[in-house]
Amino acid sequence: MFDSLSGKLQNAFRNLRGLGKISESNVGEALREVRLALVEADVNFKVARDFLERVKVKALGAEVVASVQPGQQIVKIIHDELVDLLGSQNAALNLSGNPACLMLVGLHGAGKTTSAGKLARLLHKQGRTPLLIAADVYRPAAMDQLETLGKQLGLPVFVRRGETDVLKIAREALEFSRANNRNTLIFDTAGRLQIDEPLVQELVRLRDLVQPQEILLVLDAATGQEAVNVATHFDKALQITGAILTKLDGDARGGAALSLKSVTGKPIKFAGVGEKLEEFEAFHPERMASRILGMGDVVSLVEKAAEAVNLEDAQRMEDKMRRGEFTMEDFLEQLQAMKKLGSLENIMKMLPGGAEALKQTDISKQEREFKRMEAMICGMTHQERRSPQILNAKRRIRIAKGSGVTVTELNNMLNKFAQMQQMMKKMGKFQKMMGRMGGAGMGMFGRG
Repeated sequence: MFDSLSGKLQNAFRNLRGLGKISESNVGEALREVRLALVEADVNFKVARDFLERVKVKALGAEVVASVQPGQQIVKIIHDELVDLLGSQNAALNLSGNPACLMLVGLHGAGKTTSAGKLARLLHKQGRTPLLIAADVYRPAAMDQLETLGKQLGLPVFVRRGETDVLKIAREALEFSRANNRNTLIFDTAGRLQIDEPLVQELVRLRDLVQPQEILLVLDAATGQEAVNVATHFDKALQITGAILTKLDGDARGGAALSLKSVTGKPIKFAGVGEKLEEFEAFHPERMASRILGMGDVVSLVEKAAEAVNLEDAQRMEDKMRRGEFTMEDFLEQLQAMKKLGSLENIMKMLPGGAEALKQTDISKQEREFKRMEAMICGMTHQERRSPQILNAKRRIRIAKGSGVTVTELNNMLNKFAQMQQMMKKMGKFQKMMGRMGGAGMGMFGRG
Protein backbone atom coordinates (compact mmCIF):
# COMPACT_ATOMS: atom_id res chain seq x y z
CA MET A 1 0.00 0.00 0.00
CA PHE A 2 1.72 3.19 -1.25
CA ASP A 3 5.02 1.27 -1.05
CA SER A 4 6.93 3.64 -3.33
CA LEU A 5 5.74 6.79 -1.53
CA SER A 6 6.32 5.19 1.88
CA GLY A 7 9.89 4.15 0.96
CA LYS A 8 10.81 7.61 -0.36
CA LEU A 9 9.35 9.39 2.67
CA GLN A 10 11.25 7.11 5.03
CA ASN A 11 14.48 7.90 3.19
CA ALA A 12 13.73 11.62 3.61
CA PHE A 13 13.02 11.06 7.31
CA ARG A 14 16.46 9.53 7.88
CA ASN A 15 17.94 12.92 7.05
CA LEU A 16 15.28 14.77 9.05
CA ARG A 17 15.80 12.66 12.16
CA GLY A 18 19.50 13.48 12.09
CA LEU A 19 18.90 17.22 12.44
CA GLY A 20 20.32 18.41 15.75
CA LYS A 21 19.30 21.98 15.11
CA ILE A 22 16.42 23.45 13.08
CA SER A 23 17.17 26.24 10.62
CA GLU A 24 15.40 27.50 7.51
CA SER A 25 18.13 26.11 5.25
CA ASN A 26 18.35 22.55 6.62
CA VAL A 27 14.56 22.23 6.98
CA GLY A 28 14.13 23.42 3.39
CA GLU A 29 16.74 20.93 2.18
CA ALA A 30 15.16 18.01 4.04
CA LEU A 31 11.65 18.90 2.84
CA ARG A 32 12.88 18.99 -0.77
CA GLU A 33 13.03 15.19 -0.66
CA VAL A 34 9.52 15.04 0.78
CA ARG A 35 8.32 17.28 -2.08
CA LEU A 36 9.91 14.96 -4.67
CA ALA A 37 8.27 11.95 -3.03
CA LEU A 38 4.84 13.65 -3.18
CA VAL A 39 5.27 14.73 -6.82
CA GLU A 40 6.36 11.21 -7.85
CA ALA A 41 3.29 9.85 -6.03
CA ASP A 42 1.17 12.01 -8.39
CA VAL A 43 -0.15 14.24 -5.62
CA ASN A 44 -1.87 17.38 -6.92
CA PHE A 45 0.82 20.09 -7.29
CA LYS A 46 -1.08 22.76 -5.33
CA VAL A 47 -1.94 20.29 -2.56
CA ALA A 48 1.74 19.24 -2.24
CA ARG A 49 2.95 22.86 -2.27
CA ASP A 50 0.48 24.02 0.42
CA PHE A 51 1.19 20.93 2.52
CA LEU A 52 4.95 21.57 2.56
CA GLU A 53 4.47 25.27 3.29
CA ARG A 54 2.36 24.44 6.36
CA VAL A 55 4.96 21.90 7.54
CA LYS A 56 7.79 24.42 7.08
CA VAL A 57 5.97 27.21 8.95
CA LYS A 58 5.13 24.89 11.86
CA ALA A 59 8.64 23.38 11.95
CA LEU A 60 10.37 26.77 12.11
CA GLY A 61 7.85 28.14 14.59
CA ALA A 62 7.85 25.11 16.88
CA GLU A 63 9.42 25.24 20.30
CA VAL A 64 11.57 22.14 20.54
CA VAL A 65 10.60 19.97 23.51
CA ALA A 66 13.72 19.17 25.54
CA SER A 67 13.20 15.40 25.39
CA VAL A 68 12.51 15.33 21.63
CA GLN A 69 15.13 15.66 18.91
CA PRO A 70 14.38 18.52 16.46
CA GLY A 71 14.26 16.13 13.49
CA GLN A 72 11.80 13.86 15.28
CA GLN A 73 9.58 16.87 15.96
CA ILE A 74 9.42 17.69 12.22
CA VAL A 75 8.46 14.08 11.46
CA LYS A 76 5.62 14.47 14.01
CA ILE A 77 4.51 17.71 12.29
CA ILE A 78 4.50 15.92 8.90
CA HIS A 79 2.44 13.07 10.37
CA ASP A 80 -0.16 15.47 11.82
CA GLU A 81 -0.39 17.46 8.56
CA LEU A 82 -0.75 14.21 6.62
CA VAL A 83 -3.67 13.21 8.86
CA ASP A 84 -5.35 16.57 8.12
CA LEU A 85 -4.70 16.13 4.40
CA LEU A 86 -6.39 12.72 4.45
CA GLY A 87 -9.48 14.07 6.23
CA SER A 88 -8.66 14.31 9.99
CA GLN A 89 -11.01 11.56 11.12
CA ASN A 90 -13.13 8.69 9.86
CA ALA A 91 -16.27 9.92 8.10
CA ALA A 92 -19.14 7.59 9.03
CA LEU A 93 -21.98 6.69 6.68
CA ASN A 94 -25.31 8.46 6.97
CA LEU A 95 -27.85 5.62 7.35
CA SER A 96 -30.73 7.70 8.65
CA GLY A 97 -33.30 6.84 5.96
CA ASN A 98 -35.87 4.06 6.11
CA PRO A 99 -34.68 2.46 4.00
CA ALA A 100 -31.26 4.14 3.77
CA CYS A 101 -30.24 4.45 0.11
CA LEU A 102 -26.61 4.36 -1.03
CA MET A 103 -25.64 5.04 -4.65
CA LEU A 104 -22.29 3.77 -5.90
CA VAL A 105 -21.12 5.71 -8.95
CA GLY A 106 -17.92 5.88 -10.98
CA LEU A 107 -16.17 4.99 -14.20
CA HIS A 108 -16.18 1.51 -15.73
CA GLY A 109 -13.45 -0.69 -14.23
CA ALA A 110 -13.05 1.24 -10.96
CA GLY A 111 -14.52 -1.65 -8.94
CA LYS A 112 -18.10 -0.49 -8.25
CA THR A 113 -19.77 -3.91 -8.33
CA THR A 114 -17.15 -5.57 -6.12
CA SER A 115 -17.27 -2.59 -3.73
CA ALA A 116 -21.07 -2.90 -3.56
CA GLY A 117 -20.68 -6.52 -2.41
CA LYS A 118 -17.95 -5.66 0.09
CA LEU A 119 -19.97 -2.78 1.52
CA ALA A 120 -23.05 -5.00 1.83
CA ARG A 121 -21.00 -7.59 3.73
CA LEU A 122 -19.64 -4.94 6.12
CA LEU A 123 -23.08 -3.44 6.80
CA HIS A 124 -24.61 -6.90 7.30
CA LYS A 125 -21.96 -7.66 9.95
CA GLN A 126 -22.98 -4.41 11.66
CA GLY A 127 -26.58 -5.64 11.92
CA ARG A 128 -28.08 -3.96 8.86
CA THR A 129 -30.27 -5.80 6.31
CA PRO A 130 -28.79 -4.76 2.93
CA LEU A 131 -30.33 -5.23 -0.52
CA LEU A 132 -28.03 -5.10 -3.54
CA ILE A 133 -29.68 -3.51 -6.59
CA ALA A 134 -28.41 -4.11 -10.12
CA ALA A 135 -28.97 -0.64 -11.62
CA ASP A 136 -26.51 -1.09 -14.51
CA VAL A 137 -28.80 -1.84 -17.46
CA TYR A 138 -26.02 -1.71 -20.06
CA ARG A 139 -23.69 -4.42 -18.83
CA PRO A 140 -25.32 -7.84 -18.21
CA ALA A 141 -22.00 -9.06 -16.76
CA ALA A 142 -22.43 -6.55 -13.91
CA MET A 143 -25.79 -8.13 -13.02
CA ASP A 144 -24.25 -11.63 -13.14
CA GLN A 145 -21.36 -10.49 -10.96
CA LEU A 146 -23.67 -8.88 -8.41
CA GLU A 147 -25.83 -12.02 -8.24
CA THR A 148 -22.71 -14.16 -7.69
CA LEU A 149 -21.56 -11.85 -4.89
CA GLY A 150 -25.03 -11.99 -3.32
CA LYS A 151 -24.93 -15.81 -3.29
CA GLN A 152 -21.47 -15.83 -1.71
CA LEU A 153 -22.66 -13.44 0.99
CA GLY A 154 -26.11 -14.98 1.45
CA LEU A 155 -27.69 -11.59 0.73
CA PRO A 156 -30.59 -10.73 -1.64
CA VAL A 157 -29.91 -9.08 -5.01
CA PHE A 158 -32.64 -7.20 -6.89
CA VAL A 159 -32.26 -7.86 -10.64
CA ARG A 160 -34.67 -7.12 -13.51
CA ARG A 161 -33.13 -8.62 -16.66
CA GLY A 162 -34.30 -7.10 -19.92
CA GLU A 163 -35.52 -3.91 -18.22
CA THR A 164 -33.76 -0.81 -19.60
CA ASP A 165 -35.51 1.84 -17.49
CA VAL A 166 -33.31 2.46 -14.43
CA LEU A 167 -36.01 4.50 -12.69
CA LYS A 168 -38.53 1.65 -13.01
CA ILE A 169 -35.97 -0.76 -11.51
CA ALA A 170 -35.40 1.69 -8.63
CA ARG A 171 -39.15 2.06 -7.90
CA GLU A 172 -39.66 -1.72 -7.85
CA ALA A 173 -36.57 -2.16 -5.66
CA LEU A 174 -37.94 0.34 -3.13
CA GLU A 175 -41.26 -1.57 -3.01
CA PHE A 176 -39.41 -4.90 -2.67
CA SER A 177 -37.25 -3.57 0.19
CA ARG A 178 -40.28 -2.41 2.18
CA ALA A 179 -42.10 -5.69 1.63
CA ASN A 180 -39.04 -7.69 2.70
CA ASN A 181 -37.77 -5.51 5.58
CA ARG A 182 -34.47 -4.51 3.95
CA ASN A 183 -33.29 -1.31 5.63
CA THR A 184 -30.24 -0.51 3.44
CA LEU A 185 -30.34 -0.29 -0.37
CA ILE A 186 -27.07 -0.32 -2.33
CA PHE A 187 -27.48 0.77 -5.96
CA ASP A 188 -24.73 -0.53 -8.27
CA THR A 189 -25.00 1.98 -11.15
CA ALA A 190 -23.66 2.00 -14.71
CA GLY A 191 -20.20 3.27 -15.55
CA ARG A 192 -18.46 4.44 -18.69
CA LEU A 193 -14.84 4.50 -19.83
CA GLN A 194 -15.09 8.27 -19.55
CA ILE A 195 -17.61 10.77 -18.19
CA ASP A 196 -20.35 11.62 -20.69
CA GLU A 197 -23.58 13.61 -20.50
CA PRO A 198 -26.06 10.69 -20.95
CA LEU A 199 -24.42 8.82 -18.05
CA VAL A 200 -24.51 11.88 -15.80
CA GLN A 201 -28.15 12.69 -16.59
CA GLU A 202 -29.24 9.11 -15.89
CA LEU A 203 -27.50 9.24 -12.51
CA VAL A 204 -29.06 12.63 -11.73
CA ARG A 205 -32.54 11.24 -12.45
CA LEU A 206 -31.86 8.19 -10.27
CA ARG A 207 -30.57 10.42 -7.47
CA ASP A 208 -33.65 12.66 -7.63
CA LEU A 209 -35.95 9.62 -7.45
CA VAL A 210 -34.36 7.65 -4.58
CA GLN A 211 -33.01 10.66 -2.61
CA PRO A 212 -29.95 8.74 -1.36
CA GLN A 213 -28.35 9.48 1.99
CA GLU A 214 -24.96 8.69 0.42
CA ILE A 215 -23.57 9.05 -3.11
CA LEU A 216 -20.24 7.25 -2.97
CA LEU A 217 -17.79 7.69 -5.82
CA VAL A 218 -15.72 4.54 -6.44
CA LEU A 219 -12.19 5.44 -7.55
CA ASP A 220 -9.25 3.30 -8.64
CA ALA A 221 -6.35 4.42 -6.40
CA ALA A 222 -3.80 3.40 -9.05
CA THR A 223 -4.97 6.21 -11.36
CA GLY A 224 -3.39 8.83 -9.08
CA GLN A 225 -4.28 12.46 -9.73
CA GLU A 226 -6.63 11.51 -12.60
CA ALA A 227 -8.94 10.02 -9.95
CA VAL A 228 -9.20 13.49 -8.39
CA ASN A 229 -10.19 15.00 -11.77
CA VAL A 230 -12.91 12.33 -12.09
CA ALA A 231 -14.09 13.12 -8.54
CA THR A 232 -14.36 16.82 -9.37
CA HIS A 233 -16.60 16.08 -12.41
CA PHE A 234 -18.88 13.69 -10.53
CA ASP A 235 -19.13 16.01 -7.53
CA LYS A 236 -20.13 18.95 -9.74
CA ALA A 237 -22.91 16.87 -11.34
CA LEU A 238 -24.15 14.82 -8.37
CA GLN A 239 -22.80 16.38 -5.16
CA ILE A 240 -21.10 13.19 -3.96
CA THR A 241 -20.92 12.59 -0.20
CA GLY A 242 -17.66 10.65 -0.18
CA ALA A 243 -15.42 8.19 -1.96
CA ILE A 244 -14.36 4.56 -1.89
CA LEU A 245 -10.73 4.03 -2.92
CA THR A 246 -10.17 0.61 -4.51
CA LYS A 247 -7.07 -1.44 -5.36
CA LEU A 248 -4.96 0.00 -2.55
CA ASP A 249 -3.18 -3.36 -2.40
CA GLY A 250 -1.78 -2.81 -5.90
CA ASP A 251 0.64 -0.25 -7.26
CA ALA A 252 -1.21 2.73 -5.79
CA ARG A 253 0.99 5.81 -5.88
CA GLY A 254 -1.00 7.73 -3.29
CA GLY A 255 -1.93 10.79 -5.33
CA ALA A 256 -5.67 10.12 -5.14
CA ALA A 257 -5.74 9.50 -1.38
CA LEU A 258 -3.59 12.52 -0.54
CA SER A 259 -5.30 14.97 -2.90
CA LEU A 260 -9.00 14.04 -2.82
CA LYS A 261 -10.12 15.74 0.41
CA SER A 262 -8.22 18.97 -0.31
CA VAL A 263 -9.46 19.29 -3.90
CA THR A 264 -13.10 18.18 -3.54
CA GLY A 265 -13.75 18.74 0.16
CA LYS A 266 -15.29 15.23 0.27
CA PRO A 267 -13.90 12.48 2.52
CA ILE A 268 -12.67 9.01 1.63
CA LYS A 269 -15.04 6.74 3.57
CA PHE A 270 -13.81 3.24 2.65
CA ALA A 271 -10.80 1.54 1.13
CA GLY A 272 -10.57 -1.72 -0.80
CA VAL A 273 -7.31 -3.37 0.25
CA GLY A 274 -7.53 -6.69 -1.62
CA GLU A 275 -9.64 -8.88 -3.88
CA LYS A 276 -11.40 -10.86 -1.13
CA LEU A 277 -14.79 -9.69 0.12
CA GLU A 278 -13.45 -9.16 3.63
CA GLU A 279 -10.57 -6.98 2.36
CA PHE A 280 -12.51 -3.77 2.72
CA GLU A 281 -12.26 -1.33 5.59
CA ALA A 282 -13.41 2.05 6.89
CA PHE A 283 -10.89 4.74 5.98
CA HIS A 284 -9.18 6.17 9.07
CA PRO A 285 -6.88 9.11 8.16
CA GLU A 286 -4.65 8.75 11.23
CA ARG A 287 -4.10 5.03 10.66
CA MET A 288 -3.46 5.56 6.94
CA ALA A 289 -0.93 8.34 7.69
CA SER A 290 0.90 5.98 10.07
CA ARG A 291 1.00 3.27 7.39
CA ILE A 292 2.32 5.68 4.76
CA LEU A 293 5.05 6.87 7.15
CA GLY A 294 6.05 3.28 8.00
CA MET A 295 4.80 3.52 11.59
CA GLY A 296 2.42 0.58 11.25
CA ASP A 297 -1.27 0.33 12.11
CA VAL A 298 -1.69 -1.86 15.17
CA VAL A 299 -5.30 -0.75 15.81
CA SER A 300 -6.50 -2.04 12.43
CA LEU A 301 -4.53 -5.27 12.94
CA VAL A 302 -6.22 -5.83 16.32
CA GLU A 303 -9.63 -5.17 14.73
CA LYS A 304 -8.89 -7.69 11.98
CA ALA A 305 -7.81 -10.24 14.58
CA ALA A 306 -10.97 -9.64 16.63
CA GLU A 307 -13.07 -10.28 13.52
CA ALA A 308 -11.14 -13.36 12.43
CA VAL A 309 -10.57 -15.06 15.79
CA ASN A 310 -13.26 -16.47 18.08
CA LEU A 311 -12.47 -15.40 21.67
CA GLU A 312 -13.61 -18.72 23.17
CA ASP A 313 -11.42 -20.65 20.69
CA ALA A 314 -8.46 -18.39 21.52
CA GLN A 315 -8.95 -18.97 25.27
CA ARG A 316 -9.25 -22.73 24.72
CA MET A 317 -6.04 -22.71 22.65
CA GLU A 318 -4.20 -20.70 25.30
CA ASP A 319 -5.25 -23.19 28.01
CA LYS A 320 -4.04 -26.12 25.88
CA MET A 321 -0.69 -24.41 25.32
CA ARG A 322 -0.33 -23.79 29.03
CA ARG A 323 -1.03 -27.46 29.81
CA GLY A 324 1.37 -28.62 27.08
CA GLU A 325 -1.46 -30.31 25.14
CA PHE A 326 -1.05 -28.35 21.89
CA THR A 327 -1.45 -30.77 18.96
CA MET A 328 -0.85 -30.70 15.19
CA GLU A 329 -4.60 -30.22 14.82
CA ASP A 330 -4.41 -27.07 16.94
CA PHE A 331 -1.41 -25.89 14.92
CA LEU A 332 -3.37 -26.31 11.68
CA GLU A 333 -6.23 -24.32 13.21
CA GLN A 334 -3.77 -21.52 14.07
CA LEU A 335 -2.33 -21.47 10.55
CA GLN A 336 -5.80 -21.25 9.02
CA ALA A 337 -6.86 -18.50 11.45
CA MET A 338 -3.76 -16.49 10.53
CA LYS A 339 -4.69 -16.72 6.83
CA LYS A 340 -7.94 -14.90 7.64
CA LEU A 341 -5.90 -11.83 8.64
CA GLY A 342 -4.57 -11.52 5.09
CA SER A 343 -1.14 -12.00 3.61
CA LEU A 344 1.96 -12.05 5.83
CA GLU A 345 3.21 -8.99 3.97
CA ASN A 346 0.12 -6.97 4.90
CA ILE A 347 0.30 -8.14 8.52
CA MET A 348 3.97 -7.11 8.70
CA LYS A 349 3.21 -3.67 7.27
CA MET A 350 0.70 -3.07 10.06
CA LEU A 351 3.40 -3.55 12.70
CA PRO A 352 5.63 -0.60 13.64
CA GLY A 353 8.87 -0.94 11.68
CA GLY A 354 7.37 -3.84 9.74
CA ALA A 355 7.85 -2.17 6.35
CA GLU A 356 11.59 -1.80 7.05
CA ALA A 357 11.84 -5.39 8.31
CA LEU A 358 10.24 -6.62 5.08
CA LYS A 359 13.20 -5.28 3.11
CA GLN A 360 15.47 -7.72 4.95
CA THR A 361 13.07 -10.68 4.89
CA ASP A 362 12.05 -12.99 2.08
CA ILE A 363 8.37 -12.89 3.03
CA SER A 364 7.30 -14.95 0.00
CA LYS A 365 9.59 -17.75 1.22
CA GLN A 366 7.90 -17.60 4.65
CA GLU A 367 4.45 -17.77 3.05
CA ARG A 368 5.50 -20.76 0.93
CA GLU A 369 6.78 -22.48 4.06
CA PHE A 370 3.46 -21.93 5.85
CA LYS A 371 1.57 -23.36 2.86
CA ARG A 372 3.81 -26.44 2.81
CA MET A 373 3.34 -26.94 6.54
CA GLU A 374 -0.44 -26.67 6.09
CA ALA A 375 -0.31 -29.19 3.23
CA MET A 376 1.72 -31.65 5.36
CA ILE A 377 -0.66 -31.44 8.32
CA CYS A 378 -3.71 -31.73 6.01
CA GLY A 379 -2.13 -34.92 4.62
CA MET A 380 -2.34 -36.56 8.05
CA THR A 381 -5.29 -38.37 9.58
CA HIS A 382 -6.95 -36.91 12.71
CA GLN A 383 -5.25 -39.57 14.81
CA GLU A 384 -1.81 -38.72 13.34
CA ARG A 385 -2.30 -35.01 14.04
CA ARG A 386 -3.20 -35.70 17.66
CA SER A 387 -0.44 -38.28 18.21
CA PRO A 388 2.55 -37.58 15.89
CA GLN A 389 4.53 -40.30 17.72
CA ILE A 390 2.65 -42.95 15.71
CA LEU A 391 4.15 -41.61 12.46
CA ASN A 392 6.37 -44.51 11.36
CA ALA A 393 8.40 -44.55 8.13
CA LYS A 394 5.53 -45.90 6.00
CA ARG A 395 3.12 -43.20 7.21
CA ARG A 396 5.72 -40.47 6.67
CA ILE A 397 6.31 -41.56 3.06
CA ARG A 398 2.55 -41.47 2.43
CA ILE A 399 2.14 -37.97 3.94
CA ALA A 400 5.17 -36.58 2.09
CA LYS A 401 3.94 -37.92 -1.26
CA GLY A 402 0.40 -36.66 -0.67
CA SER A 403 1.53 -33.13 0.24
CA GLY A 404 4.21 -32.80 -2.44
CA VAL A 405 7.23 -32.57 -0.11
CA THR A 406 10.21 -34.76 0.72
CA VAL A 407 10.33 -37.01 3.79
CA THR A 408 13.25 -34.87 5.02
CA GLU A 409 11.09 -31.74 4.92
CA LEU A 410 8.34 -33.56 6.81
CA ASN A 411 10.84 -34.79 9.43
CA ASN A 412 12.18 -31.24 9.89
CA MET A 413 8.67 -29.89 10.43
CA LEU A 414 7.86 -32.66 12.95
CA ASN A 415 11.12 -31.99 14.84
CA LYS A 416 10.38 -28.25 15.03
CA PHE A 417 6.86 -28.96 16.26
CA ALA A 418 8.19 -31.35 18.94
CA GLN A 419 10.63 -28.66 20.13
CA MET A 420 7.77 -26.14 20.27
CA GLN A 421 5.67 -28.56 22.33
CA GLN A 422 8.54 -29.05 24.79
CA MET A 423 8.98 -25.30 25.15
CA MET A 424 5.25 -24.85 25.81
CA LYS A 425 5.30 -27.58 28.49
CA LYS A 426 8.22 -25.88 30.26
CA MET A 427 6.47 -22.52 30.11
CA GLY A 428 3.28 -24.10 31.49
CA LYS A 429 5.20 -25.64 34.43
CA PHE A 430 6.97 -22.32 35.09
CA GLN A 431 3.65 -20.42 35.14
CA LYS A 432 2.14 -22.99 37.54
CA MET A 433 5.16 -22.67 39.85
CA MET A 434 4.99 -18.87 39.81
CA GLY A 435 1.24 -19.08 40.49
CA ARG A 436 1.85 -21.26 43.56
CA MET A 437 4.61 -18.95 44.82
CA GLY A 438 2.37 -15.94 44.28
CA GLY A 439 -0.42 -17.62 46.25
CA ALA A 440 1.95 -18.48 49.12
CA GLY A 441 3.33 -14.96 49.15
CA MET A 442 -0.15 -13.48 49.33
CA GLY A 443 -0.94 -15.87 52.20
CA MET A 444 2.10 -14.66 54.17
CA PHE A 445 1.19 -11.02 53.64
CA GLY A 446 -2.41 -11.78 54.66
CA ARG A 447 -1.29 -13.25 57.96
CA GLY A 448 0.72 -10.09 58.75
